[in-house]
Amino acid sequence: MHNAGLPSPLAEATTVLPAHLEKLADRARGYVEAASSSNTRKAYASDWKHFSGWCRRQGLEILPPNPHTVGLYITACAGGSDTASGAAIAGRKLNSVTTIERRLSAITWNYAQRGVPLDRKDRHIATVLAGIRNTHAAPPRQKEAVLPEHLIAMLETLPRGTLRGLRDRAMLLIGFAGGLRRSEIVGLDVGRDQTKDSRGWVEILDKGMVVTVRGKRGWREVEIGRGSSDATCPVVALQTWLNLARIAHGPLFRRVTGEGKDVGPDRLLDQEVARLVKKAALAAGVRPDLTDTERAEKFSGHSLRAGLASSAEVDERYVQKQLGHASAEMTRRYQRRRDRFRVNLTKASGL
Repeated sequence: MHNAGLPSPLAEATTVLPAHLEKLADRARGYVEAASSSNTRKAYASDWKHFSGWCRRQGLEILPPNPHTVGLYITACAGGSDTASGAAIAGRKLNSVTTIERRLSAITWNYAQRGVPLDRKDRHIATVLAGIRNTHAAPPRQKEAVLPEHLIAMLETLPRGTLRGLRDRAMLLIGFAGGLRRSEIVGLDVGRDQTKDSRGWVEILDKGMVVTVRGKRGWREVEIGRGSSDATCPVVALQTWLNLARIAHGPLFRRVTGEGKDVGPDRLLDQEVARLVKKAALAAGVRPDLTDTERAEKFSGHSLRAGLASSAEVDERYVQKQLGHASAEMTRRYQRRRDRFRVNLTKASGL
């Protein structure tokens, strides 16, 4: 019960089941796995391990769920303490409010999967968390948006005569024009139903391409139109990559091996998109007012989505649809400085 693995609401594999139900149980466990992304499962497993370890060191029982214990745990996370007395340990990094909220979600989820729900509304948790938010909450640290002029400069840093350069060019352009998450970019296949781990596929048409992608809110279609020139056209970039890499089936973006001359069968990990954005932004000298360390922290795969939201001069609802957001408010969080001072209420008020 106390291990770091994710629990299942189904019977354990060691439980004796009638022979005719074993395959059905295996399929059900597969659906349990598919209910959340691999990144979420890893984070939840890590957070549960952290909570379990803290309880063990304090001599506290994990089961049954005790709101008072959880309240003490999030207090320790907020104060950087890991001792029975709650005293802070010098040099221990404090957890951000976001991290504490994620850990609380992981604990709640794990208890629910074990069939023993945790009451997050209990005063030992809810009141303590409210106090942590009021005391430690900081303004959000948003990733820097990659604007069109930045993207063009980043593309110029990529070698045109190599397969890796052509692949990276296509990833940056599709990620920006489609407003895609990094997991959605690398999860694409050439066509439908081609691999088990696919998160979508592409269909190239005369006026552009349609990307069918499975995101956080389910399946959606993303339209990516052709660019004003071949140099910045995501469709041309993708076709060039597919043709020269000789990819007609399976994962769209793959590892380039053999000193950049061969294309392997394996799909890229989503971390590769973040590394690409950071590397290209540094090479292009984007935001020269920042140090290299600051720029490396500010740019990530999300910079592409933020860039599209910030630069597309269209009705907000179209941007919301492209990014797959449930609300316009979420879309506005991605828009960096786009609407600043466009409406001057100072002058409008007569001053």
